[in-house]
Amino acid sequence: MVQKAERVLSPRNQGGTRSGARGGRPVGNVTRGTTNPNRMRRVDRWLTGPQAWRLRAAAHPLAVDLGYGASPATAVELFERLAAVRADMQVVGIEIEPERVRQAQALERPGLMFQMGGFELPVTGNPVLVRAFNVLRQYEEADVAGIWRLVQDRLAPGGLFIDGTCDEIGRRAAWVALDVERPLSLSLSMRFGAFALPSDVAERLPKALIHRNVPGEKIHAYLQAMDKAWLEAAPLASFGSRQRFTAMCRALLDAGWPIQDGPSRWRLGEVTVAWEAVAPGELGP
Repeated sequence: MVQKAERVLSPRNQGGTRSGARGGRPVGNVTRGTTNPNRMRRVDRWLTGPQAWRLRAAAHPLAVDLGYGASPATAVELFERLAAVRADMQVVGIEIEPERVRQAQALERPGLMFQMGGFELPVTGNPVLVRAFNVLRQYEEADVAGIWRLVQDRLAPGGLFIDGTCDEIGRRAAWVALDVERPLSLSLSMRFGAFALPSDVAERLPKALIHRNVPGEKIHAYLQAMDKAWLEAAPLASFGSRQRFTAMCRALLDAGWPIQDGPSRWRLGEVTVAWEAVAPGELGP
């Protein structure tokens, strides 16, 4: 059952403990839990690509799949993908709904476990990676900053928190990456053929941005710039979508947008921009 949303505040704002737990209760609400196998492949490919250095450098290679949903499939996939980068990786799938945890525990193995909890992250040690996909989307926008801070406070040095959203089968995805101090970047990743314009991904923006895609907001300007560059690269369409998308990213970079990573990512239909270029005022760095 989906729980009626409660306000979720950071412990700094509610006078609680660092763990954020409310009288021993997990912090958060039961969500719909919709998921599908391989739905998170785009973000996982980014985590095991440009961000793999964080896993290799971690003193304690612990990752958390926060709010994995009604099926533990994506948590199992995360474990298998991260283990390919670092064999001693430990992954904990956390869910707030007890029955989901009970069912998932049948799939436990060395390095992979499941337990009940919420944004307080009831794990031993500080994770180097926390992935929360299609979770914060079901909360209030006013709660986002507090939830971010709660999770950030639990990260290991060099750790990363991913707040993302994607469609039902992972063809369009968007995620914000945060370290222990601040949001770092916004990544957009789309399967070629699954969009007419890059701005089609707008319906999958994370909660912090989805209501800000209006004139006067930075994210709106960024998506409009993407569309313009995509349309201007139309002559390259005969050479394939990869070449056209790469040309779009180069045009954005030339226009002054702080685009990160490079052609090897662009050819995947993925583009990452520094957070300050798209951040709404009250959630900026």
